Amino acid sequence: MERGPSRPRPVRDPTRRDTGQERITITDHSEAAHLPPTVTADHGTTLLEYRRARGRQHVRDWYAGLRIKKFPEDLRVFEHVLWSARVQVVVELGTHLGGSALWFRDRLRTQAGYGRVPEAIRVISVDLDQDRAAGLLRAADPAFDREITLVAGDVTDPGLADRVADLVPPGARCLVVEDTLHEYATTIAALRNFAHLVPTGGFFVVEDGIVDDPDLCPPGMPGGVLPAVADWLAGEQGSAFTTRRDLELYGVTSHPHGWLQRTAHAC
Repeated sequence: MERGPSRPRPVRDPTRRDTGQERITITDHSEAAHLPPTVTADHGTTLLEYRRARGRQHVRDWYAGLRIKKFPEDLRVFEHVLWSARVQVVVELGTHLGGSALWFRDRLRTQAGYGRVPEAIRVISVDLDQDRAAGLLRAADPAFDREITLVAGDVTDPGLADRVADLVPPGARCLVVEDTLHEYATTIAALRNFAHLVPTGGFFVVEDGIVDDPDLCPPGMPGGVLPAVADWLAGEQGSAFTTRRDLELYGVTSHPHGWLQRTAHAC
């Protein structure tokens, strides 16, 4: 998720009459410590209050000194998906500050270390402008570009998908992760242009369908992710995929209806 309130909500005074305010405490830490704000919940906290606090928290999380705006629960599911699908290449649509590209690279290294996939692993990360991400990744790992390729381009451009496909080693099993503007046009364009990279049994993950939940959508998010997924699945290309709601394993996710697995070749 690319947006979120910059200030934590205060804890509710337990002596006050219940007005529906959140009973969530978020304690700020120094960014130098690379810790997100802490979320705690008392026994009177509702699930919705807790979920909203987690949503504010996750946009201020870190990995290896870089911002990574993903729920820990979703990262754990990604680990399961990477392992089960024997992913060798991650195509990430939406680099932002590079934290998730580095996280995916390190998970692929682990897979290769266990012999689960060949050692020729790669993350191909796409965004409109890669200058800032490149600088941050280089500061975190001066040799990042041995296994992370940054590509500048617009996911709505079909030619970009051809450029990315040329970077995928022949026969490599790809995971595609869509994490761009979280609106209808970019979501459906990403599905149409990049789904062909996913092999049978592999996954295309559409992130942040949460923007279409009126109770949880951050301010200013346009929405349209879930309608785009539904429309694409109803078409010829999407008929080869199924929605894996069972992979929303931990009860808290930013990606409802977003874990899509290819089960057949397109009609």
